[in-house]
Amino acid sequence: MDKKFDKAAFKEKLEASGEFPMLYMFKFIVPTGTEHEIAALFPKNEVVLKPSSGGKYISTTIQVMMDSADQIIHIYERASDIEGLISF
Repeated sequence: MDKKFDKAAFKEKLEASGEFPMLYMFKFIVPTGTEHEIAALFPKNEVVLKPSSGGKYISTTIQVMMDSADQIIHIYERASDIEGLISF
């Protein structure tokens, strides 16, 4: 992940957005062929895939019941290790 990530500010926003547990929607864009790495982060949840018009990328959407802001942040930190991740 190239961008600076302000974990404290993000956690504050998450906690202000509602009460936990909450249904949270994760969205990631990854190169085609690496979508299985996103799916591995959510082994018990449905991962909705949508290929880009050129076929180079896959948009993934996952809705998951999360127990805390820290749990959400942990998923984003793990996802940031996926090579070629261009959006989250």
